[in-house]
Amino acid sequence: MNWSAIAAVLLALAVILGAFGAHGLKARLDTLGTTSIWEKAAFYHLIHALGILIVSIIPSTPLLPRNATEPVCWLLLIGILVFSGSLYALAITGTRALGAITPIGGVCFIVGWLWLAFKLAQR
Repeated sequence: MNWSAIAAVLLALAVILGAFGAHGLKARLDTLGTTSIWEKAAFYHLIHALGILIVSIIPSTPLLPRNATEPVCWLLLIGILVFSGSLYALAITGTRALGAITPIGGVCFIVGWLWLAFKLAQR
């Protein structure tokens, strides 16, 4: 899997969605009072897409092989889809029940970063 390319697409998408929320969806998000939720989704999306990019470069250094970083990238991707995805959907629809699955994405972020720390500590 080309995680660097995936990260680049995710980064572009985070900027697009952030701008779309600020401009294209402003009236809807303001009406629902969910602007800050959209912003949080875009922020975590951007940060963790950047994380995927950084982690995807690690195998080109002597730090860790690809098989040690691959699970981290998967966990961060799943985290973006679940955490940010559920927040994007919540912000647009106002359906608060969508927030119930958001922590699953957050756990994926945490586990991904801890997995990376564990693998780096094993060196």
